[in-house]
This record gives sequence, C-alpha cells and structure tokens, in this order.
Amino acid sequence: MPSANLFELIVARSGRPDQMALETSDATSLTYAALFERSARAANALVALGVEPGDRVAAQVDKSTDVIVLALACLRAGAALLPLNTAYTLPELEYFLSDAEPALTVCRPASLAAVRDLARRLGLSAVESLGAARDGTLAERIAASAPDFETVPRRADDLAAILYTSGTTGRSKGAMLTHENLASNALTLVDCWRFTDADRLIHALPVFHTHGLFVAVNTALLAGATMIYQNRFDPDAVLAAMADATALMGVPTFYTRLLDHPGLTRAVAAGMRLFVSGSAPLLAETHAAWRERTGFAILERYGMTETNMITSNPYDGERRAGTVGLPLPGVGVRIAEPERGAPLPAGEIGVIEVKGPNVFKGYWRMPEKTAQEFRPDGWFITGDLGLFDPDGYVHIVGRAKDLVISGGFNVYPKEVESEIDAIEGVLESAVIGLPHPDFGEGVTAVVAIRPGAAVTEEGVLAALEGRLAKFKAPKRVFVVDELPRNSMGKVQKALLRETLKDTFR
Repeated sequence: MPSANLFELIVARSGRPDQMALETSDATSLTYAALFERSARAANALVALGVEPGDRVAAQVDKSTDVIVLALACLRAGAALLPLNTAYTLPELEYFLSDAEPALTVCRPASLAAVRDLARRLGLSAVESLGAARDGTLAERIAASAPDFETVPRRADDLAAILYTSGTTGRSKGAMLTHENLASNALTLVDCWRFTDADRLIHALPVFHTHGLFVAVNTALLAGATMIYQNRFDPDAVLAAMADATALMGVPTFYTRLLDHPGLTRAVAAGMRLFVSGSAPLLAETHAAWRERTGFAILERYGMTETNMITSNPYDGERRAGTVGLPLPGVGVRIAEPERGAPLPAGEIGVIEVKGPNVFKGYWRMPEKTAQEFRPDGWFITGDLGLFDPDGYVHIVGRAKDLVISGGFNVYPKEVESEIDAIEGVLESAVIGLPHPDFGEGVTAVVAIRPGAAVTEEGVLAALEGRLAKFKAPKRVFVVDELPRNSMGKVQKALLRETLKDTFR
C-alpha cells in the first residue's frame, strides 16, 4: 500500500527546486530545494532527540521559516505537530504538555530554562529552543544534522497534527488531524481558488492556527507557489508586498486595518487576483468598502479547527457579502434540527453539520466527547447555527452556545447585531445572553463605536424600536471602544458573558 504521507505529496507537486518557497525580508528565505533539505536535517534532529513515529512534537515558538521546516520535519518523521499559541502562559502550557505528553517540546530561546523545569515536573524528556533568527538549541542541532532523510511512510488516517481548540468553555480539546484530512482539503482549495506555481501569496498570519499553518501553507506548497512570508501583520509591509504578489489570506481585522490605511488604492492592488477572509465573520460593510476601494470582492470562506475548510464563496461567480459561500467539492454540509439531527429545508435555521475526508479523527484522549460531537450516521456537529438560502449559499447566524433564550423565545444574536450595526456611528456589535431573574436570559448588546461617534444606550434602543420584536430587543446596551478578540480576530463572547454576568442581578 503506497504511503499517504502529506510531505511526499508536497514534494511530488512542488515547483522548480530553485523556486522560492518562503521569501522573507532577511536571510532566512528558502527555495523549495533548500526547504526540503533543511526539513531533512530537522527530521534527523528530531529522531536523534528520541522522536518516533506516532509521537507528538509540541511547539510554542515565534513565527519564522523554521516553523514550516519543523512542521515538514514532523511529517517526514511520522510525528504529529502540536502548535501552540505564543500567548499562552506557563500555567496554560502545563495543561497542553500534560495532556499531549509530547516526546519533544520546542520553545523560544528565552523560555528554555522555565519550560525545561516544567517538563521535568511533568516527567517529559526533551525540550529544545528555536528562535526566529535560526538561533536556539534546536537550530544548532538542525545545522549539525545530515541533509538526507528517508521519509517515514504513513497511512491516510495517521495523525499529522493535534490542534487544541480555544477552550472558551471547559477543557481545551485536542483535535486530531490526519494526513488525509490536511491533504484532501488543501488539494480542494488549490483547485477552487485556482492556485498555481505562478502565485505569490502574502503570508502574514500566525502559524499556530489552522488558517495560517494549514490553509495558507499547505495550499501554497501543494500548488508549488511562493509565500511572501511576513513574521506579523503590518499594513505597510502588506501593501508594499502587493506590488509583487497575487493573493492574500487574512482575517477580517487585516481588511479593516488596510482600509484605514491611506496607501490602499486600486493601483496598489491592481496586480492581485485574490483576497480571502476567514476565521471570523466579515462585516458586509467591510466587504462593500473593500470592493469600492480596490475593485475586488473579498472571498469569504468558513472552516473550523476540527474540519479544515467547509464552504467557500466561488472564485467564479457571485461572492455574497454576509455568506460563507457554498459547500466545497467532496464536503457534505447539512442544516439539522439541533436535538435530533433531522435535516432541515432551505431557509430554516439549524445546526451546521459536516461529513467528508476533511473532518478530524476525534479529540485526543476524549472518546466520550468525540462521541457526543458526532451523529450516529457520522455527521460532525459543528455547533454553529446557520441556514441555506435558496441558491445554496450558507449563512452563519451564530454559535449554538451563543443562542439566547429569553422568556422561552429563541433570539439569534446575528439578527440583532445586523440591526445594531446599521445604526450610524456603530462600528460593530456583539449580542449575548446574561442571567435574568424574569426571562432566564436577558438580551444584552455590547456596541463598539466609531471614533468621535455620539452613540448611547438610549440612542441604540430608540433606533431599534419597531425594527425587532420586543423579546429580541436588548434589555441593556453597553458602549465600548472595541470588542475583545482572540488572536484570530474572533469576538470573545464568553469573556463578555463572564465580565457582565451580574448585570441583571
């Protein structure tokens, strides 16, 4: 049986050996030939440190080209990469390391002593460091290792990575992603988004998350394309790169910040062919403003840590603002009644469920939780609420856990947010349910306003009068400068609920 190792697929589809794979502003750029050779050295270093096929390799390091080298080295050695948010504190790191029990933990050089002390307490052995400038103990081992490595054969359902969910409620869960999960989805995106070896993708996303690490990197590598690799999102650097780029993948914050930049013009964006947005909802207003400013319609798509990408607005055809497009080829999507899982017709709101080769293998060491998240017929319950419009486009109306039940009536936050967002002076809003003595949950709006806008609680409530049923209208409105977001730009509603939980008590 032939190996299904994702690395072998990348090699088979890669561009010319001398073509740039990762292009940086410093001395760490890598051609495809150099990337593959360095990944061989890194794989040898992993094996020398005791990493065996099936082991986990945890990495909490700053973004650099060596993160991609490490990811490929894990594939080659048959290990599963466990990328961790660089914002996690040492106590948070303790949970992930104790749960995943990695054979190797890679950290920043400055954190080496502290992480080694933590690993000793947890009974873990190898801890090495990797810096953004090819510094650190692992970088030294990579440089000293042999440039040849025989890639370990893998089955399609062998683990390639474990990505922990954000853990806004309860324990953070490790989503187990296989070689087939990652390969099938990236190949689909190459086709749907028309990526070729002529593309030059601006990569300014973090690489501890599925968006930056798998959607962007795997799609580019499987097309043999070049990544213009930037260590962080900087509007000046992104705009400068557009002169010689063809595509950008970003979160909505990228686009709002670029729209605030006077340097964004049609002339600057003229050489681009594709702007993709995901990881958080893109406001219809941002979609319209981007089209007006650049002449391009942003392509919004939808995915999850557990499923990779699920839907996408079409490359050719209408990219509908406020929707996440159509199911990707080979990916089954249905809208189901939340309790029983019975499919619902177009136009009715239900929970979005997914089935296909992109769907993860389950949660690491949590068989009961895994069983709870799948229907008996194999469909994965995303927890997102949505509907199909008559043309088959998917509209997301919120998370099931964000549904507000007030006085026995269901209130979908997205509906209320859309009305609030249309009020003059409002930038965006987040609608949540808070404990209420009479209604069970009280509809509550947190509203971020534009600089200098005179928006008040009373004004918002007055503007909504007659536009929403009484049970949907907020019982309180809090006006703020900005909404709290996580590293991928998602509004942290759980944090808002915790902060404001005593509002009606």
